[in-house]
Amino acid sequence: MTEQEKPETAAQPEEKRMRRIKSYVKREGRMTARQSNAIERVWPTMGLEYQKQLLDLSAVFGRQAPITLEVGFGMGKSLVAMAQANPERDYIGIEVHGPGVGACLADAEEAGITNLRVFEHDAVEVLADMIPDGSLDTFQLYFPDPWHKKRHHKRRIVQPEFLACLQQKLAVGGIIHMATDWENYAEHMLIELNEAPGFSNTSTSADYVPRPEWRPLTKFESRGHRLGHGVWDLIFKKDA
Repeated sequence: MTEQEKPETAAQPEEKRMRRIKSYVKREGRMTARQSNAIERVWPTMGLEYQKQLLDLSAVFGRQAPITLEVGFGMGKSLVAMAQANPERDYIGIEVHGPGVGACLADAEEAGITNLRVFEHDAVEVLADMIPDGSLDTFQLYFPDPWHKKRHHKRRIVQPEFLACLQQKLAVGGIIHMATDWENYAEHMLIELNEAPGFSNTSTSADYVPRPEWRPLTKFESRGHRLGHGVWDLIFKKDA
């Protein structure tokens, strides 16, 4: 068959040719009765469903207040504690694991807080499609999966494209606060944030900062301290 006789191959759709590498793998554990009951009771008031439409954050919370968004809140202990300690602020949490969402909602209900909303969805899609530009006061990323093997570094959520999205979503003067107990990932975060346009490091030593008082000390972190593990906090501010 000559070159001219070869049948044309249909172009592959863009989404099939360029699949986005995700920073997580869903490994759902068993959901407890407390968690599933909390989702049934509390989701109608605190849960947010993903859709390709920008949120009206004033309508979501019934007021205008500084917005803190946290990605990967785990079981939600520290997120609920922050929302309870800062009633003048509103919080949005994003987590892909159902049991963590259920635990967070159960704790939020018991704490009686009303300034928290949660997504159970991919954070990259929520940020891109639902969070208005310039609407966030603070972005938090605490102890994300470090993907410590070199061949998996491409799965780390802290990448130039993600930081460019955050730069759009943060208000001028808004902050990015990240923390990790993997030194290699801390170094990766520092490099990426330093190279991202539109941000300034708040560290007086141009690298890391002491844990700020607003970030609760988790049991996991306390155990790490006892074992001699380090924790690295980074706080960058969006420039004018």
